[in-house]
Amino acid sequence: MNRKLIRPNLHEIKEKMVREPQKKKSHPSYDTFAENYYYLKQMNKKTHMSIVFRDGEKVDGYIEWYDRNCIKLTRDDAPNLLIYKRDIKYLYKLEDIKPAKSPKQTKTKAVKTARS
Repeated sequence: MNRKLIRPNLHEIKEKMVREPQKKKSHPSYDTFAENYYYLKQMNKKTHMSIVFRDGEKVDGYIEWYDRNCIKLTRDDAPNLLIYKRDIKYLYKLEDIKPAKSPKQTKTKAVKTARS
């Protein structure tokens, strides 16, 4: 069986490269918009949130609006706050916290052992 060696014509390839400039590859986007989605979801539901600052201080309220650098927290019993995101350690929904259960008293059963 004869096999024919197929070689590309280098002259044609060079001409094709000159005619079609190379496209620059773009870097993938680092912004997933997950943060924006989370804020919008909590704003629409008016979820009661707790925000913990880097220094340990904690405030509770509803997220009224947000932008690139800050969040406006509306509180019922205190003035509203404009909080810079860089000062936030973490935040969480107060609805997610389950009340602590009281320890159940377990009855100890006396086990009789048979003596041999």
